This record gives sequence, C-alpha cells and structure tokens, in this order.
Amino acid sequence: MKELKLSAVNAPLQGELEVPGDKSISHRSVIFGALAHGVTTVSHFLDGEDCMRTVDIFRAMGVSIDKEGSQLKIVGKGRRALTEPTAPLYFGNSGTTARLMLGILAGLPFFTTVYGDASLTKRPMNRVVDPLCQMGAHIDGRKDGNYLPLAINGDTLSGIHYHLPVKSAQVKSAVLLAGLYANGETTVVETSLTRNHTETMLQAFGADIEIEGKEITVKGNQTLSANDVYVPGDISSAAFFLAAAAIVQGSSIRLLHVGLNETRTGIIDVLKAMGANVIVEEVHSKGGELLGNIRIAQSPLIGTTIEGEMIPRLIDEIPIIALLATQAVGTTVIKDAEELRVKETDRILAVTEVLTRLGADVEATDDGLIVHGKTPLTGNEVASYHDHRIAMMASVASLITNGEVIIDDISPVATSYPNFYKDLDHLIK
Repeated sequence: MKELKLSAVNAPLQGELEVPGDKSISHRSVIFGALAHGVTTVSHFLDGEDCMRTVDIFRAMGVSIDKEGSQLKIVGKGRRALTEPTAPLYFGNSGTTARLMLGILAGLPFFTTVYGDASLTKRPMNRVVDPLCQMGAHIDGRKDGNYLPLAINGDTLSGIHYHLPVKSAQVKSAVLLAGLYANGETTVVETSLTRNHTETMLQAFGADIEIEGKEITVKGNQTLSANDVYVPGDISSAAFFLAAAAIVQGSSIRLLHVGLNETRTGIIDVLKAMGANVIVEEVHSKGGELLGNIRIAQSPLIGTTIEGEMIPRLIDEIPIIALLATQAVGTTVIKDAEELRVKETDRILAVTEVLTRLGADVEATDDGLIVHGKTPLTGNEVASYHDHRIAMMASVASLITNGEVIIDDISPVATSYPNFYKDLDHLIK
C-alpha cells in the first residue's frame, strides 16, 4: 500500500511530453518476437509491471530477451523452440498477459499452470477458455476454468469459425493466436471493431491473414519472421494529460508521438464532441501503426452521449472521461460499457464512488454512467480499488479540487505508467 496526498496546485499545465509506449502493442511485440524466427528489436517498449510479466513468461519458456532502457532484443526461434516452464507462470495483474498467453499455451506440446494476483484471480477467463476448448484445448481450473489459477495440457488444436460474444480485443487475440498454430483456418467475427494491434502485428511479422470488415481469418501452422517494432506512445496514458489540460485553467500542452490507431482514438472524438480545443498534427505511419502529436488547451466543455461502437475505442479511457464530464455543462451519458464491470475492478462502481466522494453528481447504471455537470470538486479520502486507472483519475481530479485528495494506494500505477507522477510534475508550471 502506498498512500498519496495531493492538493490542487493552482497552476496550469504547460509544455511538451512524450508518454510511454503503448501497453497493448508492447505486450504483443514480445509475443510475436518470441514466436518468430530471428532477432526482433523493440523500441520505446513500456517497461511497466504488466508488460514485464509477458517478458518474464517467455524467458521462463527459454526465449532470450535482453532489455536496455526502453529497448528489447528478442531472439526468437519459433514456437517449437519454446520449452516447458519449471514453475507456474505468474501473470500478476495483467489481464492482457493472461488472456493472450492462454491462446498460445493451449497449443503448446507441454503442461503449464498459471496464476495471478488477487485482482486478476477475480476476472473471468471463460470468455477465452470456452472458444479455446472448442478448438480442442484442455484447460481446467476453478468454476470450470472461469477463474485463475488454471492448468493447461497443451495439445494440437483445430481452427474454428467464432463469433465474439463480447467486445474484447483480448478474446479476439487469444483465438487468433491459437489459430496461428492450429490445423485449418480460424475465423473471428466481431460485433463491433475492437483494437486491431494483433492483426496489424500479424501482418508485420509475415502471417497469412485476411481481414474483411469485422471478419478476420488466419491460416494455421504458420511460421513468423522477425520484424523490428517501434511502440507509439500509449493514447490511454496520454488521456490523463489530455483531460488535465482540458479542465485546468490556462493549460496548453503538446503530447508527442502518440499512437493514433483508429480503433483507439475515441478519446479524441469525445473531447471534440465536448468542445475541447484539441488538434492532431504531424500524423504518419510507422510499422503499420499511425502516430502523431496532439495539442490541447483548456476550454469550456459541454456534456455528450457516448455509446455503441464508440465504446470499444475508448473503454480504458472511460474513468478519465467521467472526470471530464464533471466539468462539462449539462449531462454526459455513457452506455453499452458493461465490459467495465470486469476490468481490474468494477470500474463503474469505482468511478461512481470516487467521483461522488469528491463532490460530483454521478449515477451508476448497469452498463455505464450518467454524469451531471458542471460541479465543483472538493478534497476527500478515496480508494484506488487497486486499479491504476482509478488512481490516476483521482490524481488528475486533485488538480482542481478545493482541498486535499488522499488516495489510499497508488502502487497499481506502476502496472502501466511507472513515471506518471514525474511526468505530471513536468507539465505543471
């Protein structure tokens, strides 16, 4: 537990900042580099706790991964070179590691056991386990394999045609990764487009993949070739500074080299819908991913409605969007976001309780939030719910509260953004 006391600084945010590498892409760069043949160099890798879990797991299966600062050198020898780990694999708090690795472990010719921390142990895994079992996987655990810890008896898999029942890039990716080494073809059909970093990286590493709208097909028993990866800045991390600059009087900042994948830029669309003074510039492509710079300055905000196919494009940003909504004139409605119930914590509950304790007018619904603004915020003691995004949301809120905000535990921030507070201090003038 690491308590933090924060007081409103009464100063604008000014200057430039490069946010750390994208968490989703960092995870996948390790996975594909380890599965490929050859040496993959990953630049601007996010060395937060979550991504390092993925590194540690492949090291435990015999892959050579050297790290120097934010650069990785991965010596891949293909899937068949992976060896049975001598101890259970620990996923920590990383849902991405857990779900994507299940897709890989299910088709490896050996036995593994996997487990996570107290929070991850409560998160549902049957959304991944069920389709993998349809492919022939042998996975067992609590509640018929719905919760960690799990035991996986690797076996030969067969391709399936699978309609995603949830809007989840993790589930999609797990099935595609399993299909990469299964017999036959595997097709995943989405109801709404989710982040497509797995598909983009499959193409970059030479995989045979077909994408037609919301339908993705991979051929089985493929060989991947090493490919260097540059990880753009994480827009989910950038979102906290975008929100801070939008609501702190006199602020004007520029965020550099931020990932602008269209499946992730919902936060920018929402900021514009709320009337924020936000400009995206110098957009270019690198390794199949778009990136660019984002300028934003404080301006009056108005409420908006966020729903439908917009939700998967900003699911991780909803906590900070809810804070934005407290400072917008009118009502902001967020719906179709039931996925928030099964994140690191129940984020609908956590956001409602934290912002209410700070004086906001927030209602929780089954699938989202209703925020009535504009309301002044006051200091109080709040819980982080062991969730990095809740802790960072409360920290940004402290910039405008009348009184001190005391967060019970900010240690979860290290899972995605170890230098968050240093970078926030850098922008406060």
